[in-house]
Amino acid sequence: MSDFLLEILSEEIPARMQAKARADLARLFEAELNTAGLSAQGIETYVTPRRLVLIARGLPQETAATSEELKGPRTSAPPQALEGFLRKTGLSQDQLSERDGIWFANLEKPGRATVEVLAEAIPAIVRAFPWPKSMRWGAASLATESLRWVRPLQGIVAMLDEKVVDFEIGDVRSGAATIGHRFRHPGPITLGGASDYLEKLKACHVIVDQDERARIIRDGAAAAASAAGLTLVEDEGLVLENAGLTEWPVPLLGQFDPSFLQVPREVIQLTMRTNQKYFAATDGQGALAPAFICVANIDAADGGQAIVHGNQKVLAARLSDAKFFWEHDLAVPLGQQAEKLSQIVFHEKLGTVADKVDRVAKLARWLVEEGIVGTDANLTARPERSRGAPAPALEPRPSTTLGTSEVGQLADLAERAARLAKADLVTQMVGEFPELQGLIGGYIAAAQDEDPQVAEAIRDHYKPVGQGDEVPTAPVTVAVSLADKFDTLVSFFYADMPPTGSKDPFALRRAALGVLELLTHNSLRLSLWEGITHGLKGMTDLRVFPEMPDQAFEAHSKAMQATFKSLPDFFADRLKVQQREAGVRHDLIDAVFALGGEDDLVRLLARVRALQSFVETPDGTDLLAGYKRAANILKKENWTAEQDENKTLSYTPENAEDVLIAALDSAEPEAAAAVEREDFEGAMRALATLRRPVDAFFNEVTVNDPDPAKREARLDLLARMRAAVHRVADFSRIEG
Repeated sequence: MSDFLLEILSEEIPARMQAKARADLARLFEAELNTAGLSAQGIETYVTPRRLVLIARGLPQETAATSEELKGPRTSAPPQALEGFLRKTGLSQDQLSERDGIWFANLEKPGRATVEVLAEAIPAIVRAFPWPKSMRWGAASLATESLRWVRPLQGIVAMLDEKVVDFEIGDVRSGAATIGHRFRHPGPITLGGASDYLEKLKACHVIVDQDERARIIRDGAAAAASAAGLTLVEDEGLVLENAGLTEWPVPLLGQFDPSFLQVPREVIQLTMRTNQKYFAATDGQGALAPAFICVANIDAADGGQAIVHGNQKVLAARLSDAKFFWEHDLAVPLGQQAEKLSQIVFHEKLGTVADKVDRVAKLARWLVEEGIVGTDANLTARPERSRGAPAPALEPRPSTTLGTSEVGQLADLAERAARLAKADLVTQMVGEFPELQGLIGGYIAAAQDEDPQVAEAIRDHYKPVGQGDEVPTAPVTVAVSLADKFDTLVSFFYADMPPTGSKDPFALRRAALGVLELLTHNSLRLSLWEGITHGLKGMTDLRVFPEMPDQAFEAHSKAMQATFKSLPDFFADRLKVQQREAGVRHDLIDAVFALGGEDDLVRLLARVRALQSFVETPDGTDLLAGYKRAANILKKENWTAEQDENKTLSYTPENAEDVLIAALDSAEPEAAAAVEREDFEGAMRALATLRRPVDAFFNEVTVNDPDPAKREARLDLLARMRAAVHRVADFSRIEG
């Protein structure tokens, strides 16, 4: 068995492309081996900024001989068909065999030397390599069919054991020599094959294994910070990026002027990370330290002093720009900045950002004034729970216990925060770092002596923005965040721009999940119908429909109706996604939604949790089975009527009928009362009393009795049982 070494040397490969390139190389190589009838005992891939490497262990010296039988034309076919088959197979007619009036060809393929297979496979892999971006170079690049690679190729090593696999790609010929580190060992290195490749490269200051480089950076950066009495701000993404930028990584500690710490911490860290690929560090109190850790690509003779000095100068220039932007933005009141939002189009159909801000401000104020946000329950601290965990146990929607003046004050704060929340979009700082929108506004608001609740709401109103993100709990922040996301959803659904398939250009699915997180995490009792109604109030002033006035009014009415119909369904789908992590069954959510009229998501989830607990018990399982049996009978008979409780039967009912009637007489009002007071566990307990009577009814009573009076009464009784169950959920939607 033999080992194969492939190294493709080029100019610098972008770090973001390296991981996928390794996977693609292994995939393409394995596919070529399979086509040739070869397989390796193991395939290893490595990548550095300048080289893509593959080592295949345990390759056979040659492929196995194979035989193949090809079916040809019938013996009675025209001569031209036979001639074509002979040309295809390269055989003569006397080499064919005839069976059942059909010609067959037996092709024997002798084994091929593995080195020959590789000599054909590697050029095919290189030419078909799926780089996200590639380029042509040199004189040959004038031809569109010329070789493409991520960066110009400089050399190829291809060796099976100690033998060179000879081929040429473009103007690059394979060989047994490579080069080491760009500065420490730029001369040629003659290799002996896969057996000594990693060791020889390391001796020439190239660490080929990307995982080893990442470990050196991770441990070295932490050690450099610790030596200065600091703590490294861990950033695994930055570790991997630096590993993709260096072949011989050396972490070094540098300093910057402490006066730059006047700039918000996130700006400094983002400047260092994005522009310079530096790690940040904190002091003993957790505050950002005026220090950074850079990763050099060389073990310098002076210990890296010159490298650190150069990096400090570059960082100082970057931070000077950031400080200038910050000081300029601080000098302009946020309210004055917000006036510029009328010059920014939110969407051509939905007006400017200023229009959106006005809608959000009114909606946030309504949320507070209605007691949906800011009630006594919402002002108290809530126990922490992990994402995906069930929401807290449901309690009846609390009435607003704040005084009128307190509600007004909270509503004023929510409206003020909403009107300033987007103001930082026109600041120079957010223009430079768009990912800091909201955060910069919060810092500016605090510096300009806005109420702390307003500053916090501006900072956090985009949250939650993704999986696992923090969910706000402060009332003003919740009001603004909820209003902002709800307005986005209502606006785009009103303008008939919902997500389609995998396309969601306006991130509406994320907005819906954010609304759900805010509602369930804070147990906010918001009716979707009410929310949509108030959200649509802001649509009347928009020129979404440019038709004549009478046509525009008709289009507006249709858009409102479509929004009321489609947006709740959209929330239902997102709710299933959100609750899947908590182990909530999607069919149970369907069973509750199917009842109609349930658009309080907190109450809905409480009902779903009670239903799930019930159907997983023996009582629930048996009742579900009895319900489905009854529903199937009623469906088959197309029976929709229910038994009149006061109707006198014209026959003497059997004992099981009397028992079921009595059970329904008790369970129906009890379940209805429990649902009314939102005691869904109690409603399930009431339904559980029907289990044994239903079982006995089916065991002892013939529903389709020959007597029409008995048959009608018993079908009515089953319909009554179905209706009683439907007070809690539509059991027909439950699987099982």
